[in-house]
Amino acid sequence: MKSKDRDSADLFDYSLKKDMALSAPLASRMRPQALTEFVGQSDLLGKNSILARAIREDYVMSMILWGPPGCGKTTLARIIARESKAKFFPLSAVSAGVSDLRKVVAAARELRSLHSKRSIMFIDEIHRFNKAQQDAVLPFVENGLITLIGATTENPSFEVNNALLSRCRVYVLNPLQSEDLEIVLKRALADAEKGLAKYNPFIEDDAWNFLLTSAQGDARIALNALEYAVISGSVDESGGKRVVTLAVMEDALQHRAMLYDKNGEQHYDLISALHKSMRNSDPDATLYWLARMIAGGEDPLYIVRRIVRFASEDIGLADPNALVQAINAYNSVHFIGLPEGELAISQAAVYMALAPKSNALYKAMNNVKKDIKSEKWYAVPKHIRNPVTDLMKQEGYGKGYKYAHDYENSITSMTCLPEEIKDRVYFTPSESGWESSAYQKLKELRGISAD
Repeated sequence: MKSKDRDSADLFDYSLKKDMALSAPLASRMRPQALTEFVGQSDLLGKNSILARAIREDYVMSMILWGPPGCGKTTLARIIARESKAKFFPLSAVSAGVSDLRKVVAAARELRSLHSKRSIMFIDEIHRFNKAQQDAVLPFVENGLITLIGATTENPSFEVNNALLSRCRVYVLNPLQSEDLEIVLKRALADAEKGLAKYNPFIEDDAWNFLLTSAQGDARIALNALEYAVISGSVDESGGKRVVTLAVMEDALQHRAMLYDKNGEQHYDLISALHKSMRNSDPDATLYWLARMIAGGEDPLYIVRRIVRFASEDIGLADPNALVQAINAYNSVHFIGLPEGELAISQAAVYMALAPKSNALYKAMNNVKKDIKSEKWYAVPKHIRNPVTDLMKQEGYGKGYKYAHDYENSITSMTCLPEEIKDRVYFTPSESGWESSAYQKLKELRGISAD
């Protein structure tokens, strides 16, 4: 290619990149370029923090950035690469494969050998890489050819191989605080080149507060919703301002993704919060976490299945009606679905929270399972076997069996456990709720059966 043609091609490429950058979503256009511009994560990036010192002293090691969407993971990775003057190789675990990793490794090796330049491989959503893909990265992280920065919304201890995780430092990022989000949004409103200042926007107070609350600390959602709202806002003819009302902002945020992943850690965090709130007899917290799961799009039948489990695990015979309530809620939701069924779930959940609690049944079953797993399986005593043939009768099946209804109190001294463990006790009722009467009854029955 001639020099003139090459210069024209370079100029075209530069113009294309510039045009694409300016037409990108607001969240991308307003991405901070330096650590001094980064907003939020003060605990992680405070002046004397380990990570801030490492960036300033250009001694960044491989790391995993773990946090919810829109908290700045990708932005921070790019800033680290820029401030350390390392070559930045961004990959998405959604689309990249082992061949892409090899290309980055080859380029990094060339940069190191020819220019003594370091390379940072950034893998977004690293939790989506399978074991083989993660293993392919490991040797080059280990020998220092590349510095790995992985970003994930999932708990890395669950999703990243131990071998790779042990060679990375994990940094936890949190959702932006409201004051941090305000800084980010006001910066976008005031920027004439990359932001929204050219529209002369005016955001009404209730619309502004709604945006801050609904974004849930996600800067990407907040910025992109703000852009949509400003562009959609009506123009005030007298003042020339683009006015954003609450109705416009609600429309901009109507398709907002909740900070909830039905298949991720939030799924387990919230069901854990619901379970523990019911266990702690806290109906207010129970309703809050339940509503959070429903609003996030959780399968309502999954929620009720967990309530059914709770009825036996944490209430048991302290209130036998708890299981009935849970099953009824399941049938109701299965029959009418949402939103009508949410009150049936709420009723069951609050019932569980207020019911007397006992895990006696849960402990008894666990102890039985433990013994069955660790001991030999003892034979069924012959006296409680059913003698359905003459041969069985000859072998002693049913011999000595006592029919309980023929005895006072419908109980006998006959043992039903195997002879080797005949004195073992598994179920000891609590003195809570209905189990208090069961406790007395069982104490009486065991005294009778011992006679």
